[in-house]
Amino acid sequence: MPSVSGLLERDDVRALLEGNPRGLVVDAVRHAIDEARGTAASGDATDWGERIASHLHTVLRRSLRPVFNATGVVLHTNLGRAPLAEAAITAVREAAEGYTNLEYDLEAGERGSRYVHCVELLRELTGAEDAIVVNNCAAALVLSLSALARGREVIVSRGELVEIGGSFRVPDIMQRSGASLEEVGTTNRTHLDDYRRAITPRTGAIAKIHRSNFTLSGFVADVDVRQLAPLAAEHGVPIVHDLGSGLMIELDDWGLTGEPTARAALSAGAAAVLMSGDKLLGGPQSGIVLGARHIIARMRQDPFARAVRVDKMTIAALAATLEIYRSPERAVSEIPTLAMLTASAESVGERCRRVAAALSGVGVAATVVETFAAAGAGAYPSHEIASFALRLADGEKIEKVLRSAELPVIGRIADGGLLLDMRSVPVRDDERFTAAVLAALT
Repeated sequence: MPSVSGLLERDDVRALLEGNPRGLVVDAVRHAIDEARGTAASGDATDWGERIASHLHTVLRRSLRPVFNATGVVLHTNLGRAPLAEAAITAVREAAEGYTNLEYDLEAGERGSRYVHCVELLRELTGAEDAIVVNNCAAALVLSLSALARGREVIVSRGELVEIGGSFRVPDIMQRSGASLEEVGTTNRTHLDDYRRAITPRTGAIAKIHRSNFTLSGFVADVDVRQLAPLAAEHGVPIVHDLGSGLMIELDDWGLTGEPTARAALSAGAAAVLMSGDKLLGGPQSGIVLGARHIIARMRQDPFARAVRVDKMTIAALAATLEIYRSPERAVSEIPTLAMLTASAESVGERCRRVAAALSGVGVAATVVETFAAAGAGAYPSHEIASFALRLADGEKIEKVLRSAELPVIGRIADGGLLLDMRSVPVRDDERFTAAVLAALT
């Protein structure tokens, strides 16, 4: 085996030293030697420079990398959920480039609050009296119960004690607030009398958890917020409604039904409505609480609010996304999540055919097949969305090639082939997507 110092004298390795930290290059040399020992490679091998450069490239490559989501799951949690609208990307760039009035009141010339920046937009779009933005919806739930029911009981239906992504369970998250849970009803049937019998002087809140990632059918019964509101008002108990998805406008015209909008949820009578910013809303990861002015004031004053506050870039992206919702027509076309969910199957098929033609031009065979896509992130769990995908044979092999590419393309295996569903690829990325697939396969 060559020595470390000997390899460092090679012209191709010395070239690496010119543009990279010496310590990393030395580590890459040692790694190449150790790897060669493990594979009994010859000490006369001529590809030492390539091995060292390859390892150095791997070390220098960022852990968080852009990928193309061609799985057909539009809000893919593992792939970062909602891609941002162009206006939101611009707003993040502007906020990141310099200073902002994050906590500075420009009119008064004194310290302000980061919680004011999205409030007016949320009030305008949802009809809420007030709002607060935190770093995700789970944090919004803990903050709400901490402010309203710490040391007291929260009534919740057993049919709503769900498990969400990553094996986290809603009851475990709720109990972190310092409240205790008073479970009522059964898994499949809960009645208004169950809630009435559970209310005591120790009751701090009633929680309603929207079952966004599964459905119950058959012999079932449930109590919605509108039915609960008179009972809650009678006893002076606030209803905290975890809406989950963050839908701002109805998508019924595109066959997507069953998810309540934020405005509808508020009008039903909840004191606080919680939703995600990075699901159907199509913005950055965040948790939004809408509600009565005195309820939100208690949340702002809760010490836990400090632990879950958002930064200037999240606020910038969310505000820019909310501004687009002032025109629902503009929202459907400019917010990538909504555009992908509402695109016609025919338009997705045409995009697939263009990529297939480009692949055919370099000798790569791909067929265009009908398939079904999904909203993902627990939204519209029972809906299949008609779509089209590119199908490449020898699926497992091709999947690994595309996943390992410089700009990875993530698809899904089906019947031995690899499907690349372009519904979950924003239209603005079509050329880059085609180039990435071509580069990886040729």
